[in-house]
Amino acid sequence: MVNLTIAVRVMQELLRTRLPLDDDELARRLEVQPRQTINQVCRRLEEGGRIRRYIGPSGKIVNEHLDGTRPATLVIQQEALPEPAAGDSAAQRRAEGVMLGLLSERLGCQLKPSRFALANGARVEVDGVDEDLTVLVEAWAHQGPPKPAQKHKVLADAMRLLFVASTLTTTPRLVLCLSDEEAARHFTTARSWAAAALRTFQIDVEIVEPSSDVRGEIRVAQERQYRYAASCTFGSRFRHQNSGSGAGHVSWQVG
Repeated sequence: MVNLTIAVRVMQELLRTRLPLDDDELARRLEVQPRQTINQVCRRLEEGGRIRRYIGPSGKIVNEHLDGTRPATLVIQQEALPEPAAGDSAAQRRAEGVMLGLLSERLGCQLKPSRFALANGARVEVDGVDEDLTVLVEAWAHQGPPKPAQKHKVLADAMRLLFVASTLTTTPRLVLCLSDEEAARHFTTARSWAAAALRTFQIDVEIVEPSSDVRGEIRVAQERQYRYAASCTFGSRFRHQNSGSGAGHVSWQVG
């Protein structure tokens, strides 16, 4: 009967708080000792299909009531981001690492790339996160005014920050870290809806200028990307124009 009573109290507490709670927190709230008692009760409740147990944001297993509890959907793992994919710029990724280091010094906290695993198996990567989850940062190494597609990329980064923050129990500061005043103008002082939206959602824009050597590497990488994009566009158009070529016509491809 004792275990049944504790089980009822566990269910009531999970419903009352509407938050997933780990065994230690439940033991503290319900004043149950030893803690292993809560662990055993919660395991039985899970086996009975009453609650769900999974790893929460702090790395501990949390208990979620299946009827009405707001889920803690994220598991944070401090780990390096994967190698840049094809088409991504390794030079720009390196520059973003330098920018995060400089921003860490400015903010007084250590920012590391982090991967958040959702309960449904999907994953979200954030460029910089401090240990206490009080700061979330997306960095973009770019020199000069952004092109339309690049503006969309930065706004997608802002959406990523908002989404991850909405799932945390903390209320982190959200930061877009840019490397150039011109690159940031559209998101800060320009009369654009993007700048207004970032202010409305309290997403800060921090401009961190790396060394001249790093800025030079960024420019070289951008020029290489522009040339590659132009060649792909030309090749695509050429293939399209020659897709109906008949006998005696030579159809060659570029890119």
